[in-house]
Amino acid sequence: MSTAAQADPAAPAGSASPLAHRRPLGDRVFQILAAAAGVLVLVILALIAITTSQQASSWFSTAGWNIFTVDWNPATNSFGALSFIYGTIITAAIAIILSVPVSVGLALLLTEVVPRRWARPIVYVVDLLAVVPSVVWGLWGILVFAPWLFHIYTSIASGVKGIPVLDALFGQPVSGASFFTCGIILAFMITPIVTSLSREVFATVPAIDKEGAYALGATRLEMIRGAVWPHSQGGVVGAVLLGLGRAMGETIAAALVIGSSPVITSHLLAAGYDMPAVIANQFGEASGEFRAALIGLGVLLFVITIVVNLIARGVVERSARRKRGA
Repeated sequence: MSTAAQADPAAPAGSASPLAHRRPLGDRVFQILAAAAGVLVLVILALIAITTSQQASSWFSTAGWNIFTVDWNPATNSFGALSFIYGTIITAAIAIILSVPVSVGLALLLTEVVPRRWARPIVYVVDLLAVVPSVVWGLWGILVFAPWLFHIYTSIASGVKGIPVLDALFGQPVSGASFFTCGIILAFMITPIVTSLSREVFATVPAIDKEGAYALGATRLEMIRGAVWPHSQGGVVGAVLLGLGRAMGETIAAALVIGSSPVITSHLLAAGYDMPAVIANQFGEASGEFRAALIGLGVLLFVITIVVNLIARGVVERSARRKRGA
């Protein structure tokens, strides 16, 4: 008679004792630690949201829906944040539009096209760009890049003058420190992050899937579309979201190159403002309701980031369900 049967004589024939299903102590400890780490992250996020909301509650209660106006004047205690929300969304959108195609293409190049010995130096350069401090990007942008772009912007504005849509986007007024300059600098900053994460995701695609696509006669492009991309779509979206979060929350570089003009305009080459920049520039001299309004901008940025992540996650899950249904 086995040990399990002796330990539990009442157990039905063919069934294992509960002791046989007990996991090792190391597995249970690891599960507890992993769960505690996940709960700790949620607790920290909740504490950040609660404490910042409490400190900004006077602004929310006093201003009400007026927080979504463009009237930002500390002298009269008017704190409308709409122009800063607009600037944050516009600069982040420009950064994502410019960065994502380059990042994903570069990641595919390094994993699927370039031989390993040639890809390694490129990977080193990309990783080095990811660790360049934001203040360096900002100083280079305002001292070198913005003056150089100003002449290009002037030529573009002259060329699109009178063209209905292009004139509204790229016409006068023109400034070297502008929405578009800020978007380009943010694109430079998030491209290494999105590239590195996408490259790691593409590297996890099973080789047998790619070899099977080639065996069926697929070209390299067809193999990427049929084997690599479906397997990596969720991870790439996660990498883009991390880049978007970095673009929306970047402070020093954006404050230096965006131009500090609290206006809402369709002209992307004009000076503007965004939420992180106004917090960094004005928090040192703020007090009372002014300080609460700046903290409230941080709360709004936090909420916008969460909403964007939830929307993107919903899009990914919907796409995955469609693929499973197909």
